[in-house]
Amino acid sequence: MTDLRPFKIAAARAAVKEVRSGMKLGLGTGSTAEEFVKLVGEAVSTGSLQDLICVCTSNATERLAGSLGLTVALLADVQRLDIAVDGADEIDSELRLVKGRGGALLREKIVEQAADRFIVIADHTKEVAKLGEGPFPVEVVAFASRLLLDRFLGVGFEVSLRQKDGATFVTDEGHHTLDFLIGAREIADVVAELRGHAGVVDTGFFPDEASDAFIAGPDGVSHRKRTSVSS
Repeated sequence: MTDLRPFKIAAARAAVKEVRSGMKLGLGTGSTAEEFVKLVGEAVSTGSLQDLICVCTSNATERLAGSLGLTVALLADVQRLDIAVDGADEIDSELRLVKGRGGALLREKIVEQAADRFIVIADHTKEVAKLGEGPFPVEVVAFASRLLLDRFLGVGFEVSLRQKDGATFVTDEGHHTLDFLIGAREIADVVAELRGHAGVVDTGFFPDEASDAFIAGPDGVSHRKRTSVSS
């Protein structure tokens, strides 16, 4: 199996070059975002970046940022971010994303919509011809998760309630996650159908949040920019 970590580090390093001292910075969640947080921490420790204020998309990222000496703040106290940087599970040709397999999609979407720029960092395996090749995460309130699971199974969806360590997975917000396999369905149509059900909090479809993407592969790092807004 190919070791993808060098590609993740390369993409993260490219994104760090976009960060300036004094910025308010959104920090993502997951293995690629973790490499970015470590590099930011290294830059702060050497003094090449100063006076950063960081808002984190998960408790795990907050712990990591704190351990690296980064200044962490609540989004409510910052309001607007200069840049957010995070990974993605899938990226299509329009820079639309699937996110949330790491369990933090709601906070990620909130933070990334609060940023003037949201930069995606990823290795080349995350590029797909069509979104939905893998599990499509949907965050739901715990009170309704079993009801919604049965309802969606009953109308023909292939869906499961996410488990971790033998128990139902619980997000930092206390929610559960349903993972859908959408097959040939268009992801935007699936999202429109799911949103009509009370108890669905949000989905892992990020249609137009990303402004840029640094994608690293065997031939180096490519920088993609959004050219139009998707609906």
